[in-house]
Amino acid sequence: MNLADPLSDLHPRVGDAPFTRLVDSFYAQVRTDDLLGPMYPDDDWDGAHHRLLGFLIQRCGGPDTYSRERGHPRLRMRHAPFAIDSAARDRWMQLMNTALPESGFSDADIALLQAFFDQVATHMMNR
Repeated sequence: MNLADPLSDLHPRVGDAPFTRLVDSFYAQVRTDDLLGPMYPDDDWDGAHHRLLGFLIQRCGGPDTYSRERGHPRLRMRHAPFAIDSAARDRWMQLMNTALPESGFSDADIALLQAFFDQVATHMMNR
């Protein structure tokens, strides 16, 4: 494990399956969410799922498919068109925290991911 980046060995240890379950569970909630759901174009649910899954797998030490397809993540720039205030940030965290236990990650890995998601969600705020 890379002590400077504890997420870097997550994908090599667990593979794709828990990430896929996490993203499946997360988007199942987002589709019907009154705050986050409207931020997603109706014709891009599969694309959003693919991008988040690829980003998470790459960020957690997996293949660099996301960067090969999309370039540098540039998360703030990519999310700039969306009004992400504290309510949207908190809802995103709520839905992700609900999805995490359904993923099959260990409690220790869930804690790592929660800390990462908390930082990223706060960084995405633009209002």
